[in-house]
Amino acid sequence: MGQLGIGIGWRPEIAGAVEGLPGIDWVEVVAENICPGHLPDSLRRLRERGVTVVPHGVSLGIGGAGRPADDRLDALAERALFLGSPLVTEHLAFVRAGGPLTASTELEAGHLLPVPRTWDALHVLCENVRIAQDSLPVPLALENIAALISWPGEELTEGQFLAELVERTGVRLLIDVANLHTNHVNRGEDPATALDELPVEAIAYVHVAGGVEKDGVWHDTHAHPVTGPVLDVLAQLRARVDPPGVLLERDDDFPPAEALAGELDAIRRTLTVRHLTADAGRTPRAPSPAPRPPAAPTTSDTTRTRQRLALAETSLLSALVAGTPAPEGFDAGRLGVQSRSLAAKRADVVSKVAPELPVLLGAGYRSAFLAYAKSRPMSGGYRRDALDFAEQLLRAGQPADAAARRRLSLWWQDRAAPHPPTRAGRIARAVRTRFRGRPAHRGQ
Repeated sequence: MGQLGIGIGWRPEIAGAVEGLPGIDWVEVVAENICPGHLPDSLRRLRERGVTVVPHGVSLGIGGAGRPADDRLDALAERALFLGSPLVTEHLAFVRAGGPLTASTELEAGHLLPVPRTWDALHVLCENVRIAQDSLPVPLALENIAALISWPGEELTEGQFLAELVERTGVRLLIDVANLHTNHVNRGEDPATALDELPVEAIAYVHVAGGVEKDGVWHDTHAHPVTGPVLDVLAQLRARVDPPGVLLERDDDFPPAEALAGELDAIRRTLTVRHLTADAGRTPRAPSPAPRPPAAPTTSDTTRTRQRLALAETSLLSALVAGTPAPEGFDAGRLGVQSRSLAAKRADVVSKVAPELPVLLGAGYRSAFLAYAKSRPMSGGYRRDALDFAEQLLRAGQPADAAARRRLSLWWQDRAAPHPPTRAGRIARAVRTRFRGRPAHRGQ
Protein backbone atom coordinates (compact mmCIF):
# COMPACT_ATOMS: atom_id res chain seq x y z
CA MET A 1 0.00 0.00 0.00
CA GLY A 2 1.41 3.38 -1.00
CA GLN A 3 1.14 6.83 0.52
CA LEU A 4 -2.38 8.09 1.16
CA GLY A 5 -1.51 11.69 2.03
CA ILE A 6 -3.92 14.12 3.73
CA GLY A 7 -7.58 13.18 3.92
CA ILE A 8 -10.90 13.93 5.55
CA GLY A 9 -13.85 11.84 6.63
CA TRP A 10 -16.55 12.15 3.97
CA ARG A 11 -20.04 12.73 5.37
CA PRO A 12 -23.19 13.67 3.42
CA GLU A 13 -23.57 16.87 5.47
CA ILE A 14 -20.21 18.21 4.24
CA ALA A 15 -20.06 16.55 0.82
CA GLY A 16 -19.92 19.86 -1.05
CA ALA A 17 -17.32 21.28 1.29
CA VAL A 18 -15.11 18.20 0.94
CA GLU A 19 -15.21 18.43 -2.85
CA GLY A 20 -14.05 22.04 -2.68
CA LEU A 21 -11.27 21.63 -0.09
CA PRO A 22 -7.78 22.05 -1.57
CA GLY A 23 -5.12 19.38 -1.13
CA ILE A 24 -7.41 16.45 -0.30
CA ASP A 25 -5.74 13.22 -1.40
CA TRP A 26 -8.25 10.73 -0.02
CA VAL A 27 -11.45 10.35 1.96
CA GLU A 28 -12.78 7.80 4.40
CA VAL A 29 -16.42 6.70 4.41
CA VAL A 30 -18.42 4.83 7.03
CA ALA A 31 -18.71 1.42 5.38
CA GLU A 32 -22.21 0.73 6.68
CA ASN A 33 -23.50 3.95 5.10
CA ILE A 34 -22.42 3.04 1.56
CA CYS A 35 -24.58 0.97 -0.75
CA PRO A 36 -22.56 -0.64 -3.57
CA GLY A 37 -23.98 0.30 -6.92
CA HIS A 38 -25.58 3.48 -5.55
CA LEU A 39 -22.65 5.73 -4.78
CA PRO A 40 -23.55 9.33 -3.82
CA ASP A 41 -22.78 11.76 -6.64
CA SER A 42 -20.21 13.57 -4.52
CA LEU A 43 -18.19 10.40 -3.92
CA ARG A 44 -18.49 9.45 -7.57
CA ARG A 45 -17.03 12.81 -8.60
CA LEU A 46 -14.21 12.50 -6.07
CA ARG A 47 -13.31 9.06 -7.41
CA GLU A 48 -13.34 10.39 -10.97
CA ARG A 49 -10.80 12.99 -9.82
CA GLY A 50 -8.55 10.20 -8.57
CA VAL A 51 -9.33 10.65 -4.86
CA THR A 52 -8.91 7.36 -2.97
CA VAL A 53 -11.91 6.19 -0.91
CA VAL A 54 -11.36 3.94 2.12
CA PRO A 55 -14.29 2.14 3.83
CA HIS A 56 -14.22 2.38 7.63
CA GLY A 57 -16.42 -0.14 9.45
CA VAL A 58 -18.08 0.47 12.81
CA SER A 59 -20.19 -2.64 13.46
CA LEU A 60 -17.97 -5.72 12.99
CA GLY A 61 -17.11 -6.05 16.67
CA ILE A 62 -13.88 -7.93 16.01
CA GLY A 63 -12.97 -7.72 19.70
CA GLY A 64 -16.09 -9.63 20.72
CA ALA A 65 -16.00 -13.16 22.07
CA GLY A 66 -17.77 -14.58 19.03
CA ARG A 67 -16.29 -15.10 15.59
CA PRO A 68 -16.87 -12.26 13.11
CA ALA A 69 -20.17 -12.68 11.27
CA ASP A 70 -19.82 -13.80 7.66
CA ASP A 71 -22.41 -11.31 6.41
CA ARG A 72 -20.59 -8.36 7.98
CA LEU A 73 -17.27 -9.49 6.52
CA ASP A 74 -18.90 -10.02 3.12
CA ALA A 75 -20.31 -6.48 3.27
CA LEU A 76 -16.89 -4.99 4.05
CA ALA A 77 -15.29 -6.98 1.25
CA GLU A 78 -17.99 -5.90 -1.21
CA ARG A 79 -17.46 -2.23 -0.38
CA ALA A 80 -13.69 -2.47 -0.64
CA LEU A 81 -13.98 -4.03 -4.10
CA PHE A 82 -16.67 -1.62 -5.26
CA LEU A 83 -14.66 1.42 -4.16
CA GLY A 84 -11.33 0.06 -5.41
CA SER A 85 -9.87 0.69 -1.96
CA PRO A 86 -6.29 -0.20 -1.01
CA LEU A 87 -7.41 -1.34 2.46
CA VAL A 88 -10.37 -1.56 4.79
CA THR A 89 -10.43 -0.47 8.44
CA GLU A 90 -12.35 -1.36 11.59
CA HIS A 91 -12.12 -0.81 15.35
CA LEU A 92 -10.41 -2.88 17.98
CA ALA A 93 -13.55 -3.08 20.07
CA PHE A 94 -16.61 -5.12 20.94
CA VAL A 95 -20.05 -3.74 20.12
CA ARG A 96 -22.39 -6.57 21.13
CA ALA A 97 -22.42 -9.39 23.67
CA GLY A 98 -24.56 -12.28 24.83
CA GLY A 99 -26.02 -14.76 22.39
CA PRO A 100 -25.16 -18.46 22.02
CA LEU A 101 -21.89 -18.36 23.96
CA THR A 102 -23.75 -17.23 27.08
CA ALA A 103 -27.18 -18.72 26.31
CA SER A 104 -28.66 -15.24 26.71
CA THR A 105 -30.24 -12.53 24.59
CA GLU A 106 -27.74 -10.70 22.42
CA LEU A 107 -27.30 -7.07 23.44
CA GLU A 108 -26.12 -4.21 21.23
CA ALA A 109 -23.99 -1.41 22.67
CA GLY A 110 -24.50 1.04 19.83
CA HIS A 111 -20.97 2.12 20.67
CA LEU A 112 -17.36 0.93 20.60
CA LEU A 113 -16.35 -0.66 23.90
CA PRO A 114 -12.82 -1.61 25.00
CA VAL A 115 -11.51 -5.15 24.90
CA PRO A 116 -9.75 -6.33 28.08
CA ARG A 117 -5.98 -6.32 27.55
CA THR A 118 -5.48 -9.89 28.69
CA TRP A 119 -3.86 -12.91 27.09
CA ASP A 120 -7.26 -14.60 26.80
CA ALA A 121 -8.77 -11.65 24.95
CA LEU A 122 -5.67 -11.34 22.77
CA HIS A 123 -5.89 -14.98 21.72
CA VAL A 124 -9.56 -14.60 20.73
CA LEU A 125 -8.83 -11.31 18.95
CA CYS A 126 -5.99 -12.87 16.93
CA GLU A 127 -8.26 -15.68 15.77
CA ASN A 128 -10.94 -13.16 14.80
CA VAL A 129 -8.41 -11.03 12.91
CA ARG A 130 -7.18 -14.03 10.94
CA ILE A 131 -10.76 -14.94 10.04
CA ALA A 132 -11.33 -11.37 8.83
CA GLN A 133 -8.07 -11.26 6.89
CA ASP A 134 -8.98 -14.49 5.09
CA SER A 135 -12.35 -13.00 4.11
CA LEU A 136 -11.20 -9.59 2.86
CA PRO A 137 -9.70 -8.87 -0.57
CA VAL A 138 -7.46 -6.07 0.76
CA PRO A 139 -5.38 -5.54 3.92
CA LEU A 140 -7.15 -4.85 7.21
CA ALA A 141 -6.16 -2.11 9.66
CA LEU A 142 -7.56 -1.84 13.19
CA GLU A 143 -8.10 1.37 15.15
CA ASN A 144 -7.34 1.94 18.81
CA ILE A 145 -10.45 3.28 20.54
CA ALA A 146 -11.18 5.86 23.22
CA ALA A 147 -12.63 4.62 26.49
CA LEU A 148 -14.13 5.96 29.69
CA ILE A 149 -13.66 2.71 31.58
CA SER A 150 -10.82 0.31 32.34
CA TRP A 151 -11.03 -3.44 32.80
CA PRO A 152 -9.72 -4.76 36.13
CA GLY A 153 -6.84 -7.22 36.04
CA GLU A 154 -5.39 -6.20 32.68
CA GLU A 155 -2.10 -7.95 31.86
CA LEU A 156 -0.78 -5.75 29.03
CA THR A 157 -0.53 -2.05 28.27
CA GLU A 158 -2.20 -0.71 25.14
CA GLY A 159 1.12 -0.53 23.30
CA GLN A 160 2.08 -4.07 24.33
CA PHE A 161 -1.35 -5.39 23.34
CA LEU A 162 -1.14 -3.80 19.88
CA ALA A 163 2.46 -4.95 19.38
CA GLU A 164 1.55 -8.55 20.21
CA LEU A 165 -1.46 -8.37 17.88
CA VAL A 166 0.66 -7.10 14.98
CA GLU A 167 3.40 -9.69 15.58
CA ARG A 168 0.92 -12.58 15.63
CA THR A 169 -1.32 -11.55 12.72
CA GLY A 170 0.50 -8.96 10.60
CA VAL A 171 -2.57 -6.70 10.81
CA ARG A 172 -2.03 -3.01 10.12
CA LEU A 173 -2.83 -0.26 12.60
CA LEU A 174 -5.00 2.82 12.34
CA ILE A 175 -3.75 5.02 15.17
CA ASP A 176 -6.19 7.65 16.43
CA VAL A 177 -4.16 10.29 18.26
CA ALA A 178 -7.33 11.84 19.68
CA ASN A 179 -8.12 8.48 21.28
CA LEU A 180 -4.63 8.33 22.79
CA HIS A 181 -5.28 11.75 24.32
CA THR A 182 -8.73 10.65 25.52
CA ASN A 183 -7.24 7.64 27.29
CA HIS A 184 -4.59 9.89 28.82
CA VAL A 185 -7.26 12.10 30.42
CA ASN A 186 -9.74 9.36 31.31
CA ARG A 187 -7.47 6.47 32.23
CA GLY A 188 -4.13 8.10 33.01
CA GLU A 189 -2.33 6.37 30.12
CA ASP A 190 0.71 8.21 28.75
CA PRO A 191 0.49 8.64 24.95
CA ALA A 192 4.30 8.72 24.69
CA THR A 193 4.55 5.32 26.37
CA ALA A 194 1.96 3.86 24.02
CA LEU A 195 3.80 5.30 21.00
CA ASP A 196 7.11 3.89 22.25
CA GLU A 197 5.62 0.42 22.71
CA LEU A 198 3.54 0.01 19.58
CA PRO A 199 5.10 -0.97 16.23
CA VAL A 200 4.90 2.36 14.37
CA GLU A 201 6.05 0.69 11.16
CA ALA A 202 2.67 -1.10 11.06
CA ILE A 203 0.70 2.16 10.93
CA ALA A 204 -1.51 2.36 7.83
CA TYR A 205 -2.80 5.85 8.64
CA VAL A 206 -3.72 8.20 11.46
CA HIS A 207 -6.96 9.76 12.69
CA VAL A 208 -7.17 13.26 14.15
CA ALA A 209 -10.42 14.45 15.76
CA GLY A 210 -11.84 16.93 18.23
CA GLY A 211 -13.43 16.52 21.62
CA VAL A 212 -14.23 18.34 24.82
CA GLU A 213 -13.46 17.93 28.52
CA LYS A 214 -16.33 18.06 31.04
CA ASP A 215 -15.95 17.45 34.78
CA GLY A 216 -12.57 15.84 34.33
CA VAL A 217 -13.76 13.44 31.62
CA TRP A 218 -12.67 13.81 28.00
CA HIS A 219 -15.48 13.16 25.53
CA ASP A 220 -14.27 12.09 22.09
CA THR A 221 -17.17 13.81 20.33
CA HIS A 222 -15.90 14.27 16.76
CA ALA A 223 -18.10 17.38 16.97
CA HIS A 224 -15.60 19.94 18.28
CA PRO A 225 -12.45 21.50 16.83
CA VAL A 226 -9.16 19.61 17.11
CA THR A 227 -7.36 20.81 20.24
CA GLY A 228 -3.72 21.61 20.91
CA PRO A 229 -3.13 18.54 23.10
CA VAL A 230 -4.33 16.24 20.31
CA LEU A 231 -2.01 17.95 17.83
CA ASP A 232 0.79 17.49 20.38
CA VAL A 233 0.21 13.73 20.31
CA LEU A 234 0.27 13.87 16.51
CA ALA A 235 3.62 15.67 16.73
CA GLN A 236 4.95 12.97 19.05
CA LEU A 237 3.89 10.30 16.58
CA ARG A 238 5.44 12.23 13.68
CA ALA A 239 8.73 12.42 15.60
CA ARG A 240 8.80 8.61 15.48
CA VAL A 241 7.47 7.85 11.99
CA ASP A 242 6.23 9.48 8.80
CA PRO A 243 2.68 8.04 8.62
CA PRO A 244 1.42 7.03 5.15
CA GLY A 245 -1.79 9.00 5.69
CA VAL A 246 -3.44 11.38 8.14
CA LEU A 247 -7.18 12.03 8.20
CA LEU A 248 -9.40 14.61 9.89
CA GLU A 249 -12.62 13.16 11.35
CA ARG A 250 -15.79 15.13 11.97
CA ASP A 251 -19.16 13.49 12.60
CA ASP A 252 -21.47 16.18 13.95
CA ASP A 253 -21.95 19.95 14.37
CA PHE A 254 -20.20 20.47 11.05
CA PRO A 255 -18.44 23.82 10.71
CA PRO A 256 -18.09 25.90 7.51
CA ALA A 257 -15.62 24.74 4.89
CA GLU A 258 -13.18 27.46 5.98
CA ALA A 259 -12.98 25.97 9.48
CA LEU A 260 -12.35 22.49 8.10
CA ALA A 261 -9.62 23.88 5.86
CA GLY A 262 -8.06 25.59 8.89
CA GLU A 263 -7.96 22.33 10.84
CA LEU A 264 -6.39 20.55 7.89
CA ASP A 265 -3.76 23.29 7.66
CA ALA A 266 -3.00 22.84 11.38
CA ILE A 267 -2.50 19.12 10.77
CA ARG A 268 -0.17 19.81 7.85
CA ARG A 269 1.88 22.26 9.94
CA THR A 270 2.15 19.72 12.76
CA LEU A 271 3.42 17.08 10.36
CA THR A 272 5.90 19.47 8.73
CA VAL A 273 7.33 21.14 11.83
CA ARG A 274 7.99 17.79 13.44
CA HIS A 275 10.91 18.95 15.58
CA LEU A 276 9.03 21.75 17.32
CA THR A 277 7.58 19.38 19.89
CA ALA A 278 8.30 18.38 23.44
CA ASP A 279 9.84 15.19 22.08
CA ALA A 280 12.14 16.93 19.57
CA GLY A 281 15.46 15.15 19.32
CA ARG A 282 14.59 12.71 22.09
CA THR A 283 15.70 9.15 22.06
CA PRO A 284 12.59 7.04 22.43
CA ARG A 285 12.50 5.01 25.62
CA ALA A 286 13.04 1.31 25.19
CA PRO A 287 9.58 -0.20 25.46
CA SER A 288 8.87 -2.31 28.50
CA PRO A 289 8.95 -5.96 27.49
CA ALA A 290 5.57 -7.62 27.54
CA PRO A 291 5.11 -10.41 30.10
CA ARG A 292 5.77 -13.86 28.74
CA PRO A 293 2.59 -15.18 27.10
CA PRO A 294 1.05 -18.40 28.34
CA ALA A 295 1.12 -21.46 26.13
CA ALA A 296 -1.27 -21.32 23.18
CA PRO A 297 -4.58 -22.94 24.13
CA THR A 298 -5.81 -26.12 22.48
CA THR A 299 -8.99 -26.19 20.43
CA SER A 300 -11.10 -27.16 23.45
CA ASP A 301 -9.35 -24.50 25.53
CA THR A 302 -10.15 -21.92 22.84
CA THR A 303 -13.87 -22.63 23.21
CA ARG A 304 -13.61 -22.15 26.95
CA THR A 305 -11.56 -18.97 26.42
CA ARG A 306 -14.28 -17.54 24.18
CA GLN A 307 -16.91 -18.46 26.76
CA ARG A 308 -14.99 -16.73 29.55
CA LEU A 309 -14.59 -13.60 27.45
CA ALA A 310 -18.26 -13.74 26.43
CA LEU A 311 -19.38 -13.85 30.04
CA ALA A 312 -17.13 -10.95 30.97
CA GLU A 313 -18.19 -8.76 28.04
CA THR A 314 -21.87 -9.61 28.53
CA SER A 315 -21.68 -8.76 32.22
CA LEU A 316 -20.14 -5.38 31.43
CA LEU A 317 -22.54 -4.53 28.60
CA SER A 318 -25.55 -5.60 30.66
CA ALA A 319 -24.47 -3.23 33.43
CA LEU A 320 -24.17 -0.42 30.90
CA VAL A 321 -27.44 -0.88 29.01
CA ALA A 322 -29.72 -3.03 31.18
CA GLY A 323 -29.08 -1.70 34.66
CA THR A 324 -27.62 -4.90 36.12
CA PRO A 325 -25.04 -4.58 38.92
CA ALA A 326 -21.54 -3.40 38.07
CA PRO A 327 -19.15 -6.33 37.56
CA GLU A 328 -16.55 -6.75 40.29
CA GLY A 329 -13.51 -4.52 39.95
CA PHE A 330 -15.10 -1.83 37.77
CA ASP A 331 -15.44 1.78 38.87
CA ALA A 332 -19.19 2.15 39.40
CA GLY A 333 -19.02 5.92 38.93
CA ARG A 334 -17.31 5.58 35.57
CA LEU A 335 -19.80 2.90 34.53
CA GLY A 336 -22.58 5.36 35.34
CA VAL A 337 -20.98 8.05 33.16
CA GLN A 338 -20.55 5.54 30.31
CA SER A 339 -24.12 4.26 30.71
CA ARG A 340 -25.60 7.75 30.50
CA SER A 341 -23.38 8.53 27.53
CA LEU A 342 -24.58 5.40 25.71
CA ALA A 343 -28.23 6.26 26.35
CA ALA A 344 -27.73 9.83 25.13
CA LYS A 345 -25.97 8.63 21.99
CA ARG A 346 -28.74 6.11 21.39
CA ALA A 347 -31.37 8.86 21.61
CA ASP A 348 -29.38 11.06 19.22
CA VAL A 349 -28.87 8.33 16.62
CA VAL A 350 -32.50 7.21 16.72
CA SER A 351 -33.53 10.83 16.15
CA LYS A 352 -31.39 10.80 13.00
CA VAL A 353 -32.46 7.44 11.56
CA ALA A 354 -36.10 8.26 12.40
CA PRO A 355 -36.28 12.08 12.31
CA GLU A 356 -40.07 11.97 12.35
CA LEU A 357 -40.08 10.87 16.00
CA PRO A 358 -38.78 14.14 17.52
CA VAL A 359 -41.27 15.98 15.29
CA LEU A 360 -44.19 13.78 16.34
CA LEU A 361 -43.27 13.85 20.04
CA GLY A 362 -41.97 17.39 20.26
CA ALA A 363 -40.04 18.47 23.34
CA GLY A 364 -40.95 15.25 25.12
CA TYR A 365 -39.00 13.03 22.72
CA ARG A 366 -35.72 12.88 24.60
CA SER A 367 -37.08 12.26 28.10
CA ALA A 368 -39.48 9.64 26.75
CA PHE A 369 -36.73 7.85 24.87
CA LEU A 370 -34.32 7.86 27.82
CA ALA A 371 -37.05 6.39 30.04
CA TYR A 372 -37.65 3.68 27.41
CA ALA A 373 -33.92 2.95 27.09
CA LYS A 374 -33.62 2.19 30.82
CA SER A 375 -35.85 -0.85 30.45
CA ARG A 376 -35.17 -1.88 26.84
CA PRO A 377 -31.58 -2.64 25.83
CA MET A 378 -30.99 -2.39 22.11
CA SER A 379 -30.81 -5.76 20.36
CA GLY A 380 -31.57 -5.14 16.70
CA GLY A 381 -29.97 -1.95 15.50
CA TYR A 382 -31.14 1.65 15.58
CA ARG A 383 -34.00 1.38 13.10
CA ARG A 384 -35.50 -1.52 15.03
CA ASP A 385 -34.92 0.51 18.19
CA ALA A 386 -36.96 3.39 16.80
CA LEU A 387 -39.89 1.07 16.00
CA ASP A 388 -39.72 -0.63 19.42
CA PHE A 389 -39.71 2.78 21.13
CA ALA A 390 -42.80 3.90 19.22
CA GLU A 391 -44.53 0.58 19.91
CA GLN A 392 -43.90 0.86 23.65
CA LEU A 393 -45.35 4.38 23.69
CA LEU A 394 -48.46 3.27 21.83
CA ARG A 395 -49.01 0.28 24.11
CA ALA A 396 -48.85 2.66 27.07
CA GLY A 397 -51.42 4.97 25.47
CA GLN A 398 -48.84 7.65 24.75
CA PRO A 399 -48.55 10.41 23.69
CA ALA A 400 -51.41 11.70 25.84
CA ASP A 401 -52.68 13.91 23.01
CA ALA A 402 -54.99 11.76 20.88
CA ALA A 403 -54.06 13.44 17.58
CA ALA A 404 -50.34 12.99 18.23
CA ARG A 405 -50.96 9.36 19.18
CA ARG A 406 -52.82 8.75 15.91
CA ARG A 407 -49.97 10.27 13.91
CA LEU A 408 -47.42 8.13 15.74
CA SER A 409 -49.53 5.02 15.16
CA LEU A 410 -49.71 5.69 11.42
CA TRP A 411 -45.97 6.27 11.34
CA TRP A 412 -45.35 2.99 13.14
CA GLN A 413 -47.70 0.98 10.94
CA ASP A 414 -46.19 2.33 7.74
CA ARG A 415 -42.80 0.98 8.84
CA ALA A 416 -43.66 -2.13 10.82
CA ALA A 417 -46.49 -3.74 8.81
CA PRO A 418 -47.84 -6.34 8.37
CA HIS A 419 -47.88 -7.28 12.08
CA PRO A 420 -48.76 -4.23 14.21
CA PRO A 421 -49.01 -4.50 17.99
CA THR A 422 -52.55 -5.11 19.15
CA ARG A 423 -53.26 -1.68 20.61
CA ALA A 424 -51.39 0.28 17.95
CA GLY A 425 -52.94 -1.81 15.20
CA ARG A 426 -56.43 -1.01 16.36
CA ILE A 427 -55.65 2.70 16.51
CA ALA A 428 -53.99 2.70 13.09
CA ARG A 429 -56.83 0.83 11.40
CA ALA A 430 -59.39 3.19 12.93
CA VAL A 431 -57.47 6.23 11.74
CA ARG A 432 -57.05 4.82 8.24
CA THR A 433 -60.76 4.05 8.04
CA ARG A 434 -61.61 7.57 9.08
CA PHE A 435 -59.15 9.16 6.65
CA ARG A 436 -60.26 7.08 3.66
CA GLY A 437 -63.95 7.11 4.45
CA ARG A 438 -64.16 3.33 4.03
CA PRO A 439 -62.58 0.22 5.55
CA ALA A 440 -59.13 -0.79 4.38
CA HIS A 441 -59.25 -4.29 2.85
CA ARG A 442 -56.37 -6.68 2.35
CA GLY A 443 -55.37 -7.38 -1.21
CA GLN A 444 -56.19 -3.91 -2.55
